[in-house]
Amino acid sequence: MTETLRLHHAPDNASLIIRLALEELGLPYETVLVDRRNRAQMSDDYLVLNPNGTIPVLETPDGTLFETAAILMWLSEKTGKLAPKPGTTLRGAFLKWMFWCSNTFQIDLRHFFYPEKFIGENADHQAQLRKVFRQRIEADLGILEDGLNQLPELAGSDTLTLLDFYVPCLMRWTKLYAELPDHPWFEIRRYPALLHICESAESRASTHAAQQAEGLGPTPFTAPTLATPPEGSAT
Repeated sequence: MTETLRLHHAPDNASLIIRLALEELGLPYETVLVDRRNRAQMSDDYLVLNPNGTIPVLETPDGTLFETAAILMWLSEKTGKLAPKPGTTLRGAFLKWMFWCSNTFQIDLRHFFYPEKFIGENADHQAQLRKVFRQRIEADLGILEDGLNQLPELAGSDTLTLLDFYVPCLMRWTKLYAELPDHPWFEIRRYPALLHICESAESRASTHAAQQAEGLGPTPFTAPTLATPPEGSAT
């Protein structure tokens, strides 16, 4: 792959996972800021790229891609890296947890972050929805901890997979956005397998590049703080 890729991103959004993978793979790419403060993700031009109005989008030689897991899998297939090979014993488990992170955990976080998108503007209804998804997210953490603790080869080992980028971002967003200021509840040290994955991620050059590009702070996954990006807005 020599063609330059173009990542449409916003700081500390799902595009962060794609940036980490691109950096780890050493692929040339350009970035295009999607300015969330101006709702650029809902502009006519952006909706041509992604009719869902969500971030990220990756423009590639094979066409324009959206959906985080799909982009990650495309990168892995194009490079032959960051995933167990098809036909190997770990491939099924890898696919299971990749799509669980995308279709279950990340979606539960999205419901907590943006209840108005799913239940309207009534504050009481939003509070009720957040209560439900707060419980779901805590259950998700236990499921992920148990699953990856049983299969340490899938993340946090010397052989990197896409889960080494997906999981730390989910942990970051759980701490930053699934807690209310007056009601903290998430402590990553309750989950040693997930903590190890996050600590490993913080040691990599790909994370250091993302820290600088998106203002993620010194410990973006184990003790995250709100992003202070040099351009754009995380919310």
